[in-house]
Amino acid sequence: MPSAAVRASEKAIHVGVFFCAMVSVLTTAGIVLVLVVESFAFFRTVSPWEFLTGTRWSPQLEPRSFGVLPLLCGTMLVAGGALVFAVPLGLASAIYLSEYARPRVRAVLKPVLEILAGVPSVVYGFFALTFITPYVLRPLLPSVEVFNAASAALVVGVMIIPTISSLCDDAFRAVPRSLREAGYALSATKLEVSTRIVFPAAMSGVMAAVLLALARAIGETMAVALAAGMTPKLTFNPLESVHTMTGYIVQVSLGDTPAGSIEYQTIFAVGMALFIITLSINMIAQRVLRRFREVYE
Repeated sequence: MPSAAVRASEKAIHVGVFFCAMVSVLTTAGIVLVLVVESFAFFRTVSPWEFLTGTRWSPQLEPRSFGVLPLLCGTMLVAGGALVFAVPLGLASAIYLSEYARPRVRAVLKPVLEILAGVPSVVYGFFALTFITPYVLRPLLPSVEVFNAASAALVVGVMIIPTISSLCDDAFRAVPRSLREAGYALSATKLEVSTRIVFPAAMSGVMAAVLLALARAIGETMAVALAAGMTPKLTFNPLESVHTMTGYIVQVSLGDTPAGSIEYQTIFAVGMALFIITLSINMIAQRVLRRFREVYE
């Protein structure tokens, strides 16, 4: 039977761990509470219907308009383009790391790949502004604007490649070796085993990785604000300047807008919409994991 000192230390550890968990929970609850209170004050002046369906966003200039669709369109344009760029590269790198790379090569390449996630987002933004637009996009598409959604999508795609690659690599490596050996016993090549056996068996992990990367892309701030510009217009042309939800929050949070004004309250309404979108994506990812998870003995 443990001594009194051991029991006391275990109790202290239990209390400390519980306190750390409650700090996270209470912080999240506080953020949600602030968003709800400030958004409620905003929607007492602006109708939710106008906010959700309006096609013009101009809360600071007359005539004022509070339609969030231009910001939502810009956000989805950047996030969607990032997925188009990052998913093939992330999946290909994950397949290589899990199925083709030797242990020594994998031990070097995976940490190097994950370094991309540690680069500050503002560096990616300046990289898009000073390199991707003038030296990559403009030679191919001369009509591209200085600030554009395409360059923002490319740098955000680079930023989410480590998320997709790392999570998919873990999902591929969780597939039992016996399934691979069964494929080889039937004369399947390594490529066929990778794409027709391992990939379908890890589909739940792949889908969850893509959804989590999408949430990461939607929530990206500084790189998008620098590369995509601040032009809130409803457009589907990635060569034009757009304004994203996170970019607008950065713009208004610079300190020029009086606290308590309707312009100030817009950042909480946009933040609440962004929170609901990312929360929904994460819930879908968890549901996908539970629904399609394969359990191997």
